[in-house]
Amino acid sequence: MTNHDATSATVPSPLFPSGPSPFQSGGPEQVVYCHDEPSGLRAIIAIHSTALGPALGGTRFHPYPTEADALADVLNLARGMAYKNALAGLDLGGGKAVIIGDPAKDKTEPLLRAYGRFVQSLGGRYYTACDVGTYVSDMDVVARECDFVTGRSPEYGGAGDSSILTAFGVFQGMRACAEALWDGPSLSGRRVGVAGVGKVGRHLITHLLEDGAEVTVTDVNGAALDWVRRTHPDVRVTDAVEELIRGPIDIYAPCAMGGALDDETVAALAASVVCGAANNQLAHPGIEKALADRGVLYAPDYLVNAGGVIQVGDEAANLGHGGFSFERARKRAEGIFDTMCEILRLAGEEGVPPAVAADRLAEARMRNVSRLRSVLLPGRP
Repeated sequence: MTNHDATSATVPSPLFPSGPSPFQSGGPEQVVYCHDEPSGLRAIIAIHSTALGPALGGTRFHPYPTEADALADVLNLARGMAYKNALAGLDLGGGKAVIIGDPAKDKTEPLLRAYGRFVQSLGGRYYTACDVGTYVSDMDVVARECDFVTGRSPEYGGAGDSSILTAFGVFQGMRACAEALWDGPSLSGRRVGVAGVGKVGRHLITHLLEDGAEVTVTDVNGAALDWVRRTHPDVRVTDAVEELIRGPIDIYAPCAMGGALDDETVAALAASVVCGAANNQLAHPGIEKALADRGVLYAPDYLVNAGGVIQVGDEAANLGHGGFSFERARKRAEGIFDTMCEILRLAGEEGVPPAVAADRLAEARMRNVSRLRSVLLPGRP
């Protein structure tokens, strides 16, 4: 294991072969490279901030083309988790982990257990959970070697599938956007395009249909589209995301991988609202302004997709204190509606895009709570 913190950023490492250091411009507190040759584990853990508490964020298992791609993704995801947890009102910092490989081919019990030992070695600075390519059953395996695992199965005292409340939170964000644009929180009669019908997208479709929305979906996975055709025959299916984006929709919901909103997509987008579950939707800085200039209301991804982290945050906070409560977590996730309304109000008052207003609110909470913790309390960290 190679461990790099802010004081050792200049140590040569395969993580940073060339280019600017990630520790510049508000980079992470800590980056850990994990390698276990017998199991084939290659992973990176990034802790962006512990200003509010231990860093919480999921583990993504993905076949990155290069280690540099994996590093860039984990750094962006960890930053997003810090802001997400801050806006959700959690006493948790932000972190993320990526395992480099194809989960369909490379995921094994030895690999997951080796990964768990690396997480354990951080002593609670980082709590992990599910993400793309990892599931509740995987977290149960990781937990056999690690105390700092959330998103475990209910049989082992965990919160289970966090995608349920992730989708619920995105739905609450859409309701807040509808309140702002269409004078009411109902999505009845609104046309919603969902790009990505994975764990979250499937639950989101159900919420939308129950609220009376007209839904169109797309996915790169043909099996996912077949599931939609079988389960929701009233949902329109298209094979091309370009057709979805240009089509007659009111709300565009990116629910797959990051970078969904680039210059070309923004220029072609027909929707009035972007509100989806994917992390890091903005391909580069300035996209939020391009959306605003086109009159598209962008719901900051790390705000509206916080339902899942609220769920696993409840699990982490109540280890040994009565356990996880789905109803308590669901009630807190309902607050995403109110937070989204507040962000839109601040954005209007300050004349900035909602993404900028959300960043400012999250940064203020991290700054102010961190300052309070400079007061030493006996028996408290």
